[in-house]
Amino acid sequence: MTTAQPGSGPTVRRILLGSQLRRLREGKGITRETAGYHIRASESKISRMELGRVSFKERDVADLLTFYQVTEEGERAPLLALVREANTAGWWQNFNDVLPTWFQPYVGLEESAQLIRTYEVQFIPGLLQSEEYARAIITQGGSGLSSEVIERRVSVRINRQKLLYRANAPRLWVVVDEAALRRPIGGPKVMRAQIEHLIALAEMPNLTLQVMPFAFGGHAAEGGAFTILRFPEMDLPDVVYLEQLTSSSYLDKRDEVDRYMEVYNRLSVDSTTPAETPDLLRRIVNEL
Repeated sequence: MTTAQPGSGPTVRRILLGSQLRRLREGKGITRETAGYHIRASESKISRMELGRVSFKERDVADLLTFYQVTEEGERAPLLALVREANTAGWWQNFNDVLPTWFQPYVGLEESAQLIRTYEVQFIPGLLQSEEYARAIITQGGSGLSSEVIERRVSVRINRQKLLYRANAPRLWVVVDEAALRRPIGGPKVMRAQIEHLIALAEMPNLTLQVMPFAFGGHAAEGGAFTILRFPEMDLPDVVYLEQLTSSSYLDKRDEVDRYMEVYNRLSVDSTTPAETPDLLRRIVNEL
């Protein structure tokens, strides 16, 4: 049995537990419908459990383990412990009132990732935003929101950035389109401070920062912004996160992920090198 790595959040624990329950069920040739009947639930609930999309009841997992003939305490105990860990609330759940439901799973995955690759075309990625820049974006995109809601959303964004400074911080690899650096969010003063913030962040050992320059012309990422998340647990596939205006998509099929990896690799080759990036950022600051 694979257990969650230190630092893994409840989202990954749910996915990991679900995948292990699925393997145990399939190993015994039991259908989801039969498993659901055994715990007084539907086939769809078993499906959601195995995908890690719902919380787990310890009694349900214990009953399933018995049904799957996992009876030795040494095998059962780690999985039942994983149930308790998977049901632990993440810090972001205190912001349920201001976070879209489709975005909350992403925060959990981001917290658990070992490597985050992201390409952004319109805005500076959230993990690298200054507080004033974040406030300007959230205010602009949240017409009609109260100041309290705006500040809570800013707080979420700033809290997300803490993962970059923790002991087991993930590696963050960012390619930003030059358009995002030149779009005057919040006015010249805010943009200048934001780009200076990027210059300082570029010194971080766990950050690789590149810019896709205008001068290059057309490039591989014609489909727009995306993020690829990789986890320390070998049982978990890479996940591609795509965000739309009112929804998001999470892709984990091997062929889909491979396609996005090809695009990201091409972007990293065609963009400024990490060593060149600060000079370009300084030139943009001087033009503001």
